[in-house]
Amino acid sequence: MPTGWNEPAICRLSSAQRHHQRSRVIMIAGLMKRRIDPLWEHAASPLVGIGMTPNQVTSGGLVLVALSCAAYLYHQSSLAFGLCLAFAFTFDALDGAVARRRHMSSKAGGYFDAMADRYQELAVFVAIGWVADLWAIAMIAFAGGILTSYAKARTAIEIPIENHAWPDFFERMERLVFICALLVADGFATAMGAASPWILTGGFALYALLANATAVQRLNRAFAMLKRADAKQP
Repeated sequence: MPTGWNEPAICRLSSAQRHHQRSRVIMIAGLMKRRIDPLWEHAASPLVGIGMTPNQVTSGGLVLVALSCAAYLYHQSSLAFGLCLAFAFTFDALDGAVARRRHMSSKAGGYFDAMADRYQELAVFVAIGWVADLWAIAMIAFAGGILTSYAKARTAIEIPIENHAWPDFFERMERLVFICALLVADGFATAMGAASPWILTGGFALYALLANATAVQRLNRAFAMLKRADAKQP
């Protein structure tokens, strides 16, 4: 039998398998979201009780991140910075929870939240770059996050897309957890007398690598979507 005879079938099978894997990831992510959202909505009760709007919660989170970054420039404690950021970043989930609880979800609110997220990341990377003198890594890390976001946004200009169809590896939530854990680990190492500049440098470099790998992953996904859309055109 000619070796090329079954290549189309293999390609189709591979494509079907990839689609099945993506569907499973999306399904699992959706299940986790349905389980976690009620917890955030319960945690948002005090904010709902005092009448805060989703945009006010988003603004509050942005201010807390900015203050945490400014304080880090002064005290230069990775442990304190990581813990402060972990608290400030909870507002990323609470603004959506407040929106659902108060039935105030809106496209304008989602846009404002996304823009605030980018400024939060920029502030964090500027602070780390300044204190640890890691400007090159900070720039590369920020580029990875921005390009990951832009890959989806630019695709939405070309074709209609669904927000949940992008189950990529190192998205914003993973990035937030990673950077907070890295700072806390660096702070604990310093407190235990095992300080090493390579903890923060190596961890931050890994962050930058994963962020840009995810940007490339998303670029490939977007390119495949656009090629399929082109193929359907007469």
